[in-house]
Amino acid sequence: MENKKIKVRSPSSAPLLTVDLPGLKKVKSGTVREMFDLGDCFLMVATDRISAFDCIMPNGIPRKGEVLTQLSHFWFDQMKAIVANHRLALAGDPLPPLLKPHESKLARRTMIVKKAQPLPVECVVRGYLAGSGWKEYRQSQTVCGIHLPGGLVESSELPEPIFTPATKAATGHDLNISFEQAAQMVGAEAAEQVRALSVQIYMAARRYAEQHGIIIADTKFEFGYYQGSLILIDEVLTPDSSRFWPSDRYQPDRSQPSFDKQFLRDYLETLDWDKTPPAPELPPEIVAKTRDKYFEAYERLTGKEL
Repeated sequence: MENKKIKVRSPSSAPLLTVDLPGLKKVKSGTVREMFDLGDCFLMVATDRISAFDCIMPNGIPRKGEVLTQLSHFWFDQMKAIVANHRLALAGDPLPPLLKPHESKLARRTMIVKKAQPLPVECVVRGYLAGSGWKEYRQSQTVCGIHLPGGLVESSELPEPIFTPATKAATGHDLNISFEQAAQMVGAEAAEQVRALSVQIYMAARRYAEQHGIIIADTKFEFGYYQGSLILIDEVLTPDSSRFWPSDRYQPDRSQPSFDKQFLRDYLETLDWDKTPPAPELPPEIVAKTRDKYFEAYERLTGKEL
């Protein structure tokens, strides 16, 4: 895969940064997604916004929202034998009549979903030592309080995947918590259930991705209750919620090239910017390279062009 040539894409239209749908109530506007109330269900719209260091960049990545939505659809299809999910419409289903007037804006970047009650924890699974986990390991030989063997280096594969939950922060970083703290928040039975499901989904995805030249170093899931059952919600195994590394370039004891936002973070680290708002505008070449990394991740994993 090292010598795979990435096609040069024609210039894209302007990124979609905000979404307003007259006549529909917007109930939430997150870092990337906006949610509207359709009565008996929600409409999730993935914009092209991108964030780094807890700051939303002033200009987005064209068609990024399409990549996130279509890749989530792909993974929901792959994982439906393991756990039910929140989708009410599949990727190829037409928009309902209510949304047809907005089709040009919404095409390929929306999900119509059940009104689930989200759990107040992020379900993180780590298979490799990276990011905040590597920083903690260097200090205490633990990751989120879980003791690990000595002698590991940056980007080492862990002996087995570990479940490291986090709180959902309204602003700023999510905060790592212990499994015991998660159990206090959601109940012991639910905590055990989401831990088992998270690891099972991660391992299934990891095996699949490895066959397509991608290492999934870590990822995070969200679950919610719907009609008394736990289901998988939000996005799944996208470059925004996961670390994707090209397997043919993997080499422990260093940071890895990636298909996720790390490329953008690395660029921002070269700037004289204190990582507080306002964030700097991204130059065209950084936007284009970031877009291509998202697209390549989608194309490698699905075998399709978007």
